[in-house]
Amino acid sequence: MQSELAEGPRPSTWRVFCAIAVPENVLVRVSEHVSKLRAEFPTVAASWNKDRNLHLTLKFIGHIPIERVTDVSRAASMAVEKAAKFQVQVTGAGSFPKHGPPRVLWLGIEDRSGCLGQLQERLEDACAEVGFEREARRFHPHLTLARLNRPQRAKQLGQAHKRLGFTASTTAVTDLLVLRSELNPGGSKYSEISRHPLS
Repeated sequence: MQSELAEGPRPSTWRVFCAIAVPENVLVRVSEHVSKLRAEFPTVAASWNKDRNLHLTLKFIGHIPIERVTDVSRAASMAVEKAAKFQVQVTGAGSFPKHGPPRVLWLGIEDRSGCLGQLQERLEDACAEVGFEREARRFHPHLTLARLNRPQRAKQLGQAHKRLGFTASTTAVTDLLVLRSELNPGGSKYSEISRHPLS
C-alpha cells in the first residue's frame, strides 16, 4: 500500500470499502445471466456492474482521509483473527425496493454456517474500535448486478431477472479485502489496498 500511496499527485481522500472477492466460476455464470438480460432489454437505462468489479461488500466506509486508510486495514486484520475459511452460496435473484419499479438488481447470498454474518460483525466491531461509525442498517449480503437509472421497462427487467433466477453456486471465502473505489465516467475502478487471509 505504501508504494501506491507514494505515486504522484493524489487526492486528499479515498473512497474505501471492505469486501470478499467473487471467484472466477461464479463470475462466468453471472456474466451469462447478465448477457441474457441485456439481450432481452437492450434499451433499459441501467448501469451494469462489470464482472471484475463484482464483490460481496461487508462494510462500506466511504470517503476518508488517506492517512486513515491504514486504520481500515488494521480493522480488517483484527476481524480475521482466528476466523477460519468457510463457504457461502450465491443463489436467487431479486431487486430493491420490494415495491414499485426496481432500482437495483441483485443476487442473493446464503450463509448457512453463519460464518459470514459473524465475520461482518467482527469487522463492524473492529472498525468501531479504530473510530469508524457502525452501519445502522441490518446486514443483507448480496451481489449488486445493476442500478436502474429510469423506470421505463424497469419492472419488466426486474421480473425477467427473477424469472431467470440463479442456481446455487458454492464459493469459498478465503480472504477479506480492503478496496479503493474510484468513480469515473466509464464506471467505478477498484484497486486492492490490502488482503487479509482467513486461517
